[in-house]
Amino acid sequence: MSRSPSLPDRPQLELDPEMSDRERLAALRQHYKRLVTVNEELETRIDEADDRKESLLDEVDTLKRRNEVLKTSSLYVATVEEITDDGIVIKQHGNNQEVLTEPSPHLDAELEAGDRVAINDSFAVQSILDDETDARAQAMEVEESPSVTYADIGGIDEQVREVREAVEDPLVNPEQFATVGIEPPSGVLLYGPPGTGKTMLAKAVANETDATFIKMAGSELVRKFIGEGSRLVRDLFDLAAEREPAVIFIDEIDAVAAKRTDSKTSGDAEVQRTMMQLLSEMDGFDDRGEIRIMAATNRFDMLDEAILRPGRFDRLIEVPKPDVEGRERILEIHTSGMNVADGVDFHSLAEGLEDHSGADIASLATEAGMYAIRDERTEVREEDFEAARERLAESTDTPVGALRYQY
Repeated sequence: MSRSPSLPDRPQLELDPEMSDRERLAALRQHYKRLVTVNEELETRIDEADDRKESLLDEVDTLKRRNEVLKTSSLYVATVEEITDDGIVIKQHGNNQEVLTEPSPHLDAELEAGDRVAINDSFAVQSILDDETDARAQAMEVEESPSVTYADIGGIDEQVREVREAVEDPLVNPEQFATVGIEPPSGVLLYGPPGTGKTMLAKAVANETDATFIKMAGSELVRKFIGEGSRLVRDLFDLAAEREPAVIFIDEIDAVAAKRTDSKTSGDAEVQRTMMQLLSEMDGFDDRGEIRIMAATNRFDMLDEAILRPGRFDRLIEVPKPDVEGRERILEIHTSGMNVADGVDFHSLAEGLEDHSGADIASLATEAGMYAIRDERTEVREEDFEAARERLAESTDTPVGALRYQY
């Protein structure tokens, strides 16, 4: 039987009969060393083979588990609606189909109304699932505080003061409200034209407080399937309750809180259902605890009266376009990091920016810097600001921030 070529050859000992005893001893010693070397190499190969065997066994186990999963029928998620003497009523997620079924015997004593369960194709309850907050709600939590501070917001000092009183102070100094004997405002609604600083105010609150900040757009609450939007609203407030103190900011709230109509379409009905859940969470039977609500809209006239009443939004704060002093302050803020030439008259420049928002003025500062760069200068002069102002005036039909560069 031939020896495997991958294995080392076994050393052969050949002794010459005419060798002296000294020569025989030396040959035996040399032969022994070769045997030790071959033995070490064989042990190394055995260890490698054992490791390879373990790796292959693990791979086989993994493949077996995957095969079992592939052969197992998928389970569906449902909610236990009611427990009766005849069985349990469950509602399957997605299609909202209600079914009367029987639980597995080992789960009969553990099931309660409201439990999330896994069911098979026959609607039999297979296991109880943990309550889980919608992943979309968790994604709306702001992990890192924005860099915006109150000092970065100009022209709306009175609005900043009111927001700090209504949102920040109850979180930072709740004892003061308890001493006076009043409940802090439950919600703040910011309304006004676009670009006036409503969202920046919310970012500043997120930066200045240690509370959990949860932000969302109103359109994100409008979902396709029945009940999905209201569930997301409920999960958002549950997440805020777990993380309190917390601030919930709803931008463009008019997308989900517009005036109710007699429309019978399924889309409008779902939006109204979501709004009703929002109203319930804002002013329900349960105490909200240390949860403050902020919202912003450009279309105050579209909002439903129910969401504007005290108890839901106790403070309605208008954020108008800035006056001349506010425009000058905004110019100073947005040019603080620019290399501006001496002698630039911000006050005169602000007087010529009547009816411009803070966003318009920020765009003006960027435009002025672009003129300096075009002329290969590192200093922004007053004529650059004048040229940028003229471009803004000529581009009133073009959205701010989307100006065409036509020089």
